[in-house]
Amino acid sequence: MQAHLVDGTYELFRAWFGAPKAQHAGREVGACRSMLRSFGTLIGRGIFTHVGVAFDHVIESFRNELFDGYKTGEGLPEDLVAQFELAERVAAALGMTVWPMIEFEADDAIATAAHHLRDEARVDQIRIVAVDKDMCQCVIGARIVCWDRFKDAVLDEPAVREKFGVSPASIPDLLALVGDTADGIPGVPGWGKSSAAKLLSVYGHVDAIPDDPARWSVSLRGTDRLATSLREHRTVLTLYRTLATLRTDCPIACDLDTLAWRGVDAPALAGILDELGLPPNFVTLSARAPG
Repeated sequence: MQAHLVDGTYELFRAWFGAPKAQHAGREVGACRSMLRSFGTLIGRGIFTHVGVAFDHVIESFRNELFDGYKTGEGLPEDLVAQFELAERVAAALGMTVWPMIEFEADDAIATAAHHLRDEARVDQIRIVAVDKDMCQCVIGARIVCWDRFKDAVLDEPAVREKFGVSPASIPDLLALVGDTADGIPGVPGWGKSSAAKLLSVYGHVDAIPDDPARWSVSLRGTDRLATSLREHRTVLTLYRTLATLRTDCPIACDLDTLAWRGVDAPALAGILDELGLPPNFVTLSARAPG
């Protein structure tokens, strides 16, 4: 049995940029139509049997209180933002467990669920359906993996090491050093992916890297410059690492029985189809059993 933990916000954004725009009743619904079709196909093919979908109900989270430069919803198209809540209802109507996140982020919900399920004996593999590199910190062996379903590419622990040059546990440190433009983490001046990965592959975490470059067991170009930048940014590095570290304590229901798909919510799905301007037979899945 596989448990799937889906980044619903990514799915919505991908649909927004990739699917045809469509108006119904004066409202843009194209992205949600695409999500409905895509999720319905995965459920209908029996791929999603135990599934949770996390959404950023709002873009801002507790991290914005820690760092003013962290990502916000500023500049997002209004027609996309207007579909946030609708997308959540699409997934719920299909019978999927939905986590709409406000204080935390969707990624935190996924990390929480993966952490909770890792010792669940009934689960053969936990698949994080997401492509963001920060999700790779959740990977454990071949037990918890990241799955790019559009490329059918799986990142297990060896694949994470090969792609990023560090272990999953070092991903937050890597992002702290080199930055993450998607999340508004600026990184430390002078540090690139190669230099950061080489040191972190040895020391694991930024706070374990010696201040004195003479003690480094890795030879790098511009060692003195890198060491100076590291020393000068120790405090902010701690903050950046906190921003990049996913939380595993979100107050969500994420046990295996909760994630079990038991059929669509027929009345809710009928309402969604009407709201999207789609025919009643657009999705043909079994209805949820009473109780």
